[in-house]
Formats: sequence, C-alpha cells, structure tokens
Amino acid sequence: MTLRLESMTVEQYLRYRRQAEASYARNIADSGAMPAPEAEAKAQEDYAKLLPDGLATPGHHFWTAYDGDDEVGMLWLHVEQKSDGPHAFGYDFEVRPDLRRRGYGRAMLQAVEQRCREWGVRSIGLSVFGFNLPARTLYEQMGFEATAIQMRKRL
Repeated sequence: MTLRLESMTVEQYLRYRRQAEASYARNIADSGAMPAPEAEAKAQEDYAKLLPDGLATPGHHFWTAYDGDDEVGMLWLHVEQKSDGPHAFGYDFEVRPDLRRRGYGRAMLQAVEQRCREWGVRSIGLSVFGFNLPARTLYEQMGFEATAIQMRKRL
C-alpha cells in the first residue's frame, strides 16, 4: 500500500458534503441521542455552523486518501490555535466500505498524525459513536484515549 493524502477538490467536497450530513444524521438517530427528524436538523445546523465557507472555511482541512490512483477514503481535520499551541480535531475519517479491514484506516491516521507533527500540533481529538466498535477499537489501538463518555439506558 502506498497511501497519500491530497487536498479535496471542490467536486469531491460537494460529493462528500451531500452524503456526510445524511450519514451524520443517521448516526445520531441510530445512537438513540434523538429521533430522526431532530437528528436531521442537528446535522444541518452543525455543518452550517462548522463550515460556513464550505471547503474554504479557515482552519479546516479536507483530504482524499489514495492508494495509487484509487480513492480509498477521506479525512476532515480542524486545527485551532489554543494558549499552549495548535490542537486538532478530526471531524470525519472514513475508509471506503468495500476496503475496510485492510489497513487503510490505520495508514490514514498515521498520515494525518505526521502532517500534524509537521505543523506542531500538540494533540488530535475526535468523537466516535458508541455503537461504532470497529472505529473505537482502531482509535484505541492508535493511542487515542477516552476523555469523556456519555451513557444512556433505553426504556
């Protein structure tokens, strides 16, 4: 595998954005955090707030991951200056579904970690839905630690 990250094109971003809000809304609803209509509204509000200028929103980086000429996934990272230096937050990491469990997720995380080291980033945060055990396992294997845990009980 020869994985590389390239900045998303406008076309790739528009394709991503169309499916990302719907996917995020489904994940919110599937987690049980709120019913589907409220989850859809929350997804729209969150994306509008986070990305008021879309792909050109300052501090936000969107990459397409390639293995050779094949698109294998994408990453969305926000870097923000804080009092002790820059910190990053990964809003979305996704490997193409037909290529999962082949090491692409690990390689993508390693590539973004390297990029962050080059930028002097002090930490990378992320959120993962509790039901997404494969992603949680990968993140833990890559050294991510829980900083907060929300729990609920369905009645």
